[in-house]
Amino acid sequence: MARPRTPKGRCLRTHEELKTEYPDAECELDYKNAFQLLAATILSAQATDVSVNKATPDLFKRFPNPEELSVANVEEVETYINSIGLFRGKAKNLVGMAQRLVEEFDGQVPESMGDLVSLPGVGRKTANVVRSVALGLPGLPVDTHVGRLARRLAITEENDPVKIELALNPMLPAQERGEFSLRVILHGRRVCFARKPNCDECALNYFCPSAFTL
Repeated sequence: MARPRTPKGRCLRTHEELKTEYPDAECELDYKNAFQLLAATILSAQATDVSVNKATPDLFKRFPNPEELSVANVEEVETYINSIGLFRGKAKNLVGMAQRLVEEFDGQVPESMGDLVSLPGVGRKTANVVRSVALGLPGLPVDTHVGRLARRLAITEENDPVKIELALNPMLPAQERGEFSLRVILHGRRVCFARKPNCDECALNYFCPSAFTL
């Protein structure tokens, strides 16, 4: 198979190859609705999905909706998430996020990027996760894996997550951006490690400019 020669070509080929590698890729955070995914994604910053999934069942049992979380005592919220890094700041953000949902959005998770990033603890990555996974809207979450692989594959030279997102967006069909991100993240976790990537087992090694060089 011919090697793609442009950044867009490498992006689309990556998308196609990883569809085959990870046909059932899905978000690894446990959630039942957009509110729960929003809260879980806030908690996942600088933490593993596994650690978040251990904490959220009891958290969501105690605070099942924005209305109840909005009137919670921050110190009580901390007791449910103290196994997660930066839990004090995250507890404050969770309560603040719920208050904003109740006060400004009738207790519903908003759809627009502008509204989402106005919530405490929510940046573009979190907003894109919620948009693409829970709301069925275009969104391309950029984490360390997406950034690393995009640079190794010479899709972009950018380091800033927002600039990476804006570079990748026009290369992909809008409704498939979230799927692309999920699969790239899985590939980064399982094959294209930050140190000593497993190029021998990589489905992208025949066109990746960085293959067998790191």
